[in-house]
Amino acid sequence: MAYFTKEMKAAIAPKIKALLNEYGMKGTIAIENHSAVVLNIKSGPIDFGVEYDQVNTRWVNEQYTGVAREFLMKAVEVLNTGNYDNSDTMTDYHDVGWYVRINIGRWDQKYQVVSA
Repeated sequence: MAYFTKEMKAAIAPKIKALLNEYGMKGTIAIENHSAVVLNIKSGPIDFGVEYDQVNTRWVNEQYTGVAREFLMKAVEVLNTGNYDNSDTMTDYHDVGWYVRINIGRWDQKYQVVSA
């Protein structure tokens, strides 16, 4: 059963903050329903081509290019630190440590591209 705690968030937070600073991005991390870690990206110099998007973390490599892909791939890697996926689609078996979500902007607060 997917489970994510405050202690796990505290362990990942410094790495996410360092990544955000490296790319000049503004964002926050949150826990959703005790089962997912969520990175909410508010603004930064990276143009993702959208004002709001819920990133499919399994298809970042195919859906984004350039610095946007590079940033998101690193974010997914950090957010999955210590996670596992023992799922088997052939037998319809789903077993993960926790879910990872990335939001670019929000439905009520659009992502802002700002100069570095």
